[in-house]
Amino acid sequence: MCKEQIFTIFGGTGDLTFRKLIPAFYNMEAFKNKDLCTQLVIIGRRDYTSGEYREMARRWVEKFARLGYKEEIYEKLAEKMTYYRMDFTDASAYVDLDAFYRGMGDVEHIFYFAVAPRFFEIIVKGLQLVSGAGNGKVVIEKPFGENLLAAASLNATMETFFKQDQIYRIDHYLGKEMVRNIQTIRFANPIFSNVWNARHIDCIQISALEEVGVETRGGYYDHSGALKDMMQNHLFQILTIVAMEQPESAAAEDMHREQMKVLNALHMPEDIKENIVLGQYEGYRGEPAVDADSVTETYAAVRLMIENERWNGMPFYVRTGKKLGKREMQVAVVFKSPVPGVEPDILNIKIQPTEGVYLQFNIKKPGESEEVVQAKMDFCQNCSFINQMNTPEAYERLIGACIRGERSWFSQWDQIETSWKYVDAIREQYHRSGLPVHLYPQGSAGPKAADKLLGDHGHVWFE
Repeated sequence: MCKEQIFTIFGGTGDLTFRKLIPAFYNMEAFKNKDLCTQLVIIGRRDYTSGEYREMARRWVEKFARLGYKEEIYEKLAEKMTYYRMDFTDASAYVDLDAFYRGMGDVEHIFYFAVAPRFFEIIVKGLQLVSGAGNGKVVIEKPFGENLLAAASLNATMETFFKQDQIYRIDHYLGKEMVRNIQTIRFANPIFSNVWNARHIDCIQISALEEVGVETRGGYYDHSGALKDMMQNHLFQILTIVAMEQPESAAAEDMHREQMKVLNALHMPEDIKENIVLGQYEGYRGEPAVDADSVTETYAAVRLMIENERWNGMPFYVRTGKKLGKREMQVAVVFKSPVPGVEPDILNIKIQPTEGVYLQFNIKKPGESEEVVQAKMDFCQNCSFINQMNTPEAYERLIGACIRGERSWFSQWDQIETSWKYVDAIREQYHRSGLPVHLYPQGSAGPKAADKLLGDHGHVWFE
């Protein structure tokens, strides 16, 4: 239990806190989660009392909490919630913060930085004035820098005060139910684990498609793009789970070791045009805070090769994009066809919005015919109301994991560094080669060049 811990949120009046964090704490309270800290300190610069903040937070819980609002549950959470007004950019204010904490007794700290990365350094320096803060944990949100240099600088800033095993880098995709399920599907089912290799699999496709555009994030996104915003973190994390060897144990260090082996085995392509397509949706340049001549990609499709015994010669296709015709995240495993003309078996792990598993395999057509037809089995996990109610959302899982010290749920610095090196290199090579950023219509499947990327190698996107 964490009854002696205080969970502090810097940026307590921002969208992340209201839409994700406070509702997550409410859901944990509703389940009487033993991991839920007894004290929740909300730090913000706006002039609220604790009572005013609780009433404001109540409305966000009613709107965004996974579980239905119940007054008695919220009141229990509200009792644990204290609003502390503070300008966290003022170094001198941390002396008063220290006094505030001292009044709460001898506690262990968890600090959640729900603020832009440019504020991390001043907060870290300020916390050096807070007794016991250096022994606590710190949780930070992406982006972990805009490039490798910025990411390394950010990491160095964090390590001036916190040790690596005290830093929890949130990647909320790692908290999604079916991402966590990938290991179980792979390693607990011999029908899959025994054929999970290049000998039996034709290709693996990882897709993260969005219907929305950049909306209010144009200023950030135009300096990032699809490769940096989605691929080098979320999708590479999923890639490593799909491709890694089975860890020796459930310990974080064992899983981390296997994930790093995958990242280190990524092949750097010699001919970039055969392995990557970048696109931009029509109208992107007219979005607020986006440069009128922007060449920032809102779509990316990459053909990846992993140079190891298990995967030599088999491609991984990874794609992500905005303003597409559907919202969908999935991992499609396309097995090799046994004979020409027979459709391949396909395992599709559905991550969002539908959570579940789809399996396509071959059977004989009923009757006297010897024709082979496809059977399709579709398990939807979140179609059940009971499952919806009993399945924690990503932030619930990750907050609980942080409290318990389960680091396998979080990105480690060497993973981030290696991913950045790879993505920076292929993006630079793409633009240096003078390759176009392909325009595609809003609501489409993306640029036609992405279809050709697969077609040239005898593959098609699984839809």
